This record gives sequence, structure tokens and C-alpha cells, in this order.
Amino acid sequence: MAKRDQVHAFLKLHHYRIGHVTIDNSDWIVDQRLKVRLQKDPNADTKPYRDFYLEHMWDRAQYYDALGKRVLGRPVKHTILTHFNLLNGLFLSDLIEMFKGKGWQLIDAEAAFTDPVFAAKPNIVPAGESIIWALAKETGKFEKLLRYPGEDGDYETPKMDKLGL
Repeated sequence: MAKRDQVHAFLKLHHYRIGHVTIDNSDWIVDQRLKVRLQKDPNADTKPYRDFYLEHMWDRAQYYDALGKRVLGRPVKHTILTHFNLLNGLFLSDLIEMFKGKGWQLIDAEAAFTDPVFAAKPNIVPAGESIIWALAKETGKFEKLLRYPGEDGDYETPKMDKLGL
């Protein structure tokens, strides 16, 4: 806790704030698998990776959206973690279109960060998961719904193995 509190104090001193995400995911493991496939076969079909990625992102969005409603009792203005990688370079526009097609309204970070959830300072360790996850953990009421780490390649690897990804 001391190290976390030191980081928070440093950020405050320098007028920084934490750019929390509400929807965490494991896009990085899909990216790793895609890169390995393309190294072996530069002409490999990337559609199965795209499809898995979109399904994974939708699943995680549904999970964190529902968890946020249960923890806070209201909808949240979400921010979604996306890593700077090949996968997102190839399919970010597909991800955006998927969310629009499912009725989600896209907003910029400035609008999202007006949601009071981003001012929360959950008093838990470990820190570093989704702000929604952290707030759920802090209550002690949602242990059966939380996995730790919140997002990890171990959750997606068996699914990708089964699909030959």
C-alpha cells in the first residue's frame, strides 16, 4: 500500500491523474498469437484472430458493464483498454463499428472522465485492475464474480488453442 500511495502522491504533486479504464481485456495475448502466426506464414488468414478479438472484447465489455451497474447501481461512461499493437492496428476500426452496431455510443476521453467513477480511489492492493474491478473488490461483496488477475492470457489461451489460433 505504501508504494501505491507514494505513486498517487507523486502524480498529485505533478498535477497528473490516473487514466483508469473501466473495461479491461487481454488483447495483448491475441496480438502475440497473431504475430507468431504471421511470422510463420506472412499470408496467413487473420480473420479468425479478428473474430476472436471482437468476441473477446464484447465479452469483457458485457462483464465490466454489468459489474459496474451492480457495484455502482448505475451505468458507467466506459473507457476501454486497447494496447498499441498490430492487432489493434488491423482491427480497431472493426471494434469501433462492432460497438456502434450493438448500440453503444462512442464518446471521447474528456466526456468519459466526467463520470464520478474516475475520481474514485479504491483502497485495495493489488492496484492496477479496471477501476470497476477495484471498486467491486473494495466492497468485499463480489468475490465470486472477480478473478485475479482480472485479465490474463491464461484465461484466453485455452480458447485460442481450441480454435487453432
